[in-house]
Amino acid sequence: MALQGPEEVGEQVEEPEDLDDQDASSISPAEEITLPPGTGGDGEPEEAFLLPWDRFSSWLHCICVVGFDLELGQAVEVIYPHHSKLSEKEKTSICYLSFPDSNSGCLGDTQFCFRFRQGSNRKSSLGCFLENTDRDAPPCLKREQGHYYGYVYFRQVRDKSLKRGYFQKSLVLISKLPYVTFFHSLLKIMAPEYFEKQEPCLEAACNDIDRWPTPHPGRVLTLPIMGVVIKVRIPTCYDKPGTSQLVQSAQGDSLVSIILPTIHEVDLFRCFYPVFFHIQMLWELVLLGEALVVMAPSPAESSETVLALVSCVSPLRYCSDFRPYFTIHDSEFKEYTTRTQAPPSVILGVTNPFFAKTLQHWPHIIRIGDMKQAEVAKQMKVKKLKNLKTLDSKPGVYTAYKPYLNKDEEIIRQLQKGVQQKRPSAAQNAILRRYFLELTQSFIIPLERYVASLMPLQKSISPWKSPPQLRPFVQPDFMKTLEKAGPQLTSRLKGDWIGLYRHFLKSPNFDGWFRSRKREMTQKLEALHLEALCEEDLQQRVQKHTEVEVVDLVLKLKDKLSQAEREQLPVRPGTLSKLRAHIDAVILALPEDLQGILHKPPTS
Repeated sequence: MALQGPEEVGEQVEEPEDLDDQDASSISPAEEITLPPGTGGDGEPEEAFLLPWDRFSSWLHCICVVGFDLELGQAVEVIYPHHSKLSEKEKTSICYLSFPDSNSGCLGDTQFCFRFRQGSNRKSSLGCFLENTDRDAPPCLKREQGHYYGYVYFRQVRDKSLKRGYFQKSLVLISKLPYVTFFHSLLKIMAPEYFEKQEPCLEAACNDIDRWPTPHPGRVLTLPIMGVVIKVRIPTCYDKPGTSQLVQSAQGDSLVSIILPTIHEVDLFRCFYPVFFHIQMLWELVLLGEALVVMAPSPAESSETVLALVSCVSPLRYCSDFRPYFTIHDSEFKEYTTRTQAPPSVILGVTNPFFAKTLQHWPHIIRIGDMKQAEVAKQMKVKKLKNLKTLDSKPGVYTAYKPYLNKDEEIIRQLQKGVQQKRPSAAQNAILRRYFLELTQSFIIPLERYVASLMPLQKSISPWKSPPQLRPFVQPDFMKTLEKAGPQLTSRLKGDWIGLYRHFLKSPNFDGWFRSRKREMTQKLEALHLEALCEEDLQQRVQKHTEVEVVDLVLKLKDKLSQAEREQLPVRPGTLSKLRAHIDAVILALPEDLQGILHKPPTS
């Protein structure tokens, strides 16, 4: 809603469709619990009131136990909390994705993760609260909208008392949050206890989680679970990229058992070690949203490698689909393996040898060997796809792709030197993460600079006219800016940067990034328009108009205020309360019968 002309409020500037629908488990009605004050912007209530299980739902959708039945195969045996809802299709996906393929030979305990499509929309009693916390999260840590993550702790041990000869069971955490390191750490505490004490300890764990504070970005949280206390910090979008604000030990931390330095980062060097001669080409393939398949010997190695690929373009959010662990039973199997059309923009992690034949037509295949052996592929050259016959083929990258940028020999030498000198893996990981960050930033800064120039000047914003619209993104104009302000200012790499940008502008990653930036900038314009309104003397202005015109103006201003609160517009502190006071003053000057009408809450 914007103000138009000298008298009335006009139409809202059209914003891109917001795909961020919020979903969570169904909620049991019960008494309200008070949450400590949030850290949101102006207009946020001092306290958010949460129902029982809302705190749990802000972390997890549910906890599942998946077992193996000789007659039924894999089956969901237990879902906690019991009121949590899963469709039959979702249960089927969880069943098949919670067990390694039989060829993986995972004896003992194995941890991995998967990602699957959400089957149905679910309303959350958390409402705007989750939207507000999600707004402060870095792009890569925002809640999933159409997918769930499954974090698995699988146990397979010999048991002669069972017909099959093996005990096979998985404890699975289902969540919208991509906190892979955190949830794997949580499972290391929960799963051994569960396998020993069974269901009562799951119920206790759920109750523990429902007493946790919500995962608000920027907060250091102390989280008790089953007698253990975890201390973590949730990153924010305001953190400087490439820095991790380490959680420090404090005097009152005598009960803290585990301090996690990160909630989501995987060990990039360990994941890319078998193919680290090709890391720059892999960065390009991920940046461009190319169809990629990772063939690995186990779900743990497959899922870690896919997550490493997705994170290598951080702080840019990877906007295509990715499946850390994908099986032939997946509901999207036919969709993703069909030969009737080009492979989709997706990264798949697979372990079944069947995929070596089924996905032979895919343009880019990464073969990962057993990471425990830690052998770098001797063949440094990229291999031709026709040489990939089976999953037993040598580790390497099989593709006909020709990178746009010249190879960075310096990073390869640096990592090789680290291997020779037995540099700690954490240090190698930090070097590689810094390299990817600087490469991505060099690429994205010219785009950020150009898009910022599309923003209208603040002086063009009038309180009585619609906010000016963003100027359109014109590809030739952007390309011209690269001559003097391109990535060459911050990157030593040479090559066809122009070609790389042209390809990127057609990719899902650019579309997702630009939608997000456009939404942020449109909201900024709306916020500046609100601030301009607050500087106006409304009472003096309405004296020139009839009661009907004043009522119309007040109703539209109230709608605009309601929209600002709902969308959490980034206004200066006090702006919304000041505008509300202006509106109330105008209403008080009207006859009593009109005051009664205008004081009614606006209909949504």
